Formats: sequence, structure tokens, C-alpha cells
Amino acid sequence: MCTSIFQVARNGVHVLSRTMDWPRLENSPMFVPRKYQWHSSFNRHLIQNKYAFIGGGELSNKRTDIADGVNEYGLCAQKLTFGNGAHFVDEIDDSKVQIAPFEFVFWLLGNFKSIADITEHIADIQLMSQKNSVIKYGNPELHFAVTDPTGAIVVIEPTTWPMRIVANPLGVVTNSPHFERQIQQLEKYVDFKPEFKAGKMPINVPKVTTGKLSGKATPPGSYSPGVRFLRAAYLKERADQPADEAEAIITSWHLLDSVTVPQNLTHQQTFSVYRAATVAESRSYYFQSYHQGEMSKLQLTDDMLTATEAVVYNVPDELTVNQLN
Repeated sequence: MCTSIFQVARNGVHVLSRTMDWPRLENSPMFVPRKYQWHSSFNRHLIQNKYAFIGGGELSNKRTDIADGVNEYGLCAQKLTFGNGAHFVDEIDDSKVQIAPFEFVFWLLGNFKSIADITEHIADIQLMSQKNSVIKYGNPELHFAVTDPTGAIVVIEPTTWPMRIVANPLGVVTNSPHFERQIQQLEKYVDFKPEFKAGKMPINVPKVTTGKLSGKATPPGSYSPGVRFLRAAYLKERADQPADEAEAIITSWHLLDSVTVPQNLTHQQTFSVYRAATVAESRSYYFQSYHQGEMSKLQLTDDMLTATEAVVYNVPDELTVNQLN
């Protein structure tokens, strides 16, 4: 369970935010330098990245992983659970880059500059089942939200090979398959612009609906993937377009409030263990774990591009406040 929301500010800044819904907090903000070397859990082959990036993830001897981040070219990517939608490759093919599904965002941010760059090379990559893997990692069903400084926003789905790259001008993703079916269900709550319905929506348009809500239903309040999709899209379309990065982060946090799953261990294992946002232009990563009162910010500066060591930042998952007296 996760929810992703994309926004375009009036000054052209692009922000990709998300909740991470999981049984426990495992990720921390981190920096990965250029030319970083790592071994895939699938076949333990050595991979050397090209580009530096920051984001939220885990670096250890057992796991090289990032769930969301932004690289030095402003490419932003997230992984989200994709229940009953993903189909992975079983057979070994040395002519392809074959990695574990959870490693895909790490590979994208380390090796590509833009969505156009990814599209050109998407046929070279395969996400592998654990049938022939060196390390067993279960069946991590995932799909991926990606944007870049051009304002293009897509969903990458491992439902076919090569993987599908689906334009997503609505800018909302949750966990269910059949993205097109979710769009159809949303029509009960909003009126789409004609160009959106025709599949001809240009990039960098902040709203894909007319704003007319007369006679429309109000989305329900549960936390199922389908309902979170409806609620996030509905509220995103109703919210004012933010002016700049600061307003976009504030708006993102309020929109994410509507889909943040509270901790309730009696009835379910997963809750929103953190929320995060990446900014393509400033190469910034905003992070707030469930128990924090304030957010943390990490920025990929030009000085960091010459660094050679990865860094994982310790952000305690505890209440932080601005004490006034």
C-alpha cells in the first residue's frame, strides 16, 4: 500500500510526493555517489552506476535498495506495491540487465537522465522472479512512478516485456492494477477535460478536470488502494496550484494527509511509516517518518557530486517539535 501524488508549481517546479505504507520503518534518507558499485540480489553480478542520487532506502551487505529518490539530472522515481499486477521473468538471458524487482528504482536513478532516456532503453532491462535467483526475495509485486524536469509523468508497469510506460497526466498512483480502469471509476467524481479523455493532454498542465463538481459524488473514506486513488485525485484537482517549491511541499503534505494510513496493529500490519517528496529542479528530498513532528530535507548539491562514499543519514523516528518556551 502506498499513494503517489505529482504536482506542477506555477513557477515550473515539479514535485513527486508519496506515502510509504509498510509494517515497519526500514528506510532512511541517503546519498549514493557517482560510479557506485553494487551486486544485484538476483545473480550477484557487479553493477556500476553512472550518476549520483539521493532518496529513501537501505544500503547493507544484504540489500541495495531505494524506494524513492532524485538523481543529479532531476530524474525522480518511486516504487509502489502493485497487487496482482506484476509479472516477472523466470529465465536467464545474459543479453539483458536482469535484477530483482525492488532494485529497479536504484538502477533507474543511477543510470538514466530522463524519461526519454529510460524509454529508449526499457527493452534492455528485465525484473526477475526468484526462480533462478541467488538470493531469495519472495514476490515483491511493484510498479513505478517516474518524472523529470520536463514535466513528463509516467507509470512503468511490469505487466508485459518490455515493460509498459504509461503517460499519467493525472499524476496519482496507488497499488491496484488496471490503471485505465481506475481512471474510468474516477469519472463518477470529476469531469475530465476533453483533451484528457482523448489521450492528448499536454505535459505541465496542473489540472486535468474542468473543476465542475455539480451533481458529482464525493469519494468514500476507506484506505483501500482504489479509494485512496479516488480521494487523492479528487482532492488534488480541487486544491490550488502551488506557486513554488515551498507551497508545493506544503500542499503535498496536506494531500497526503487524506491517504495517510494510521497505525492500527490490532486490525492491520501496514501503516504509513513515512512520507516523502522529491523535487526535480532543486534535487531535493523531503522526508518525515510516522512519529516525527517535523520534516527533514536533503539536497543533492554540486559539491556532493564529487563525493565518493555513500552516506545513510540517521533520522530518529520520534516526535520533534519547535519548543517555544
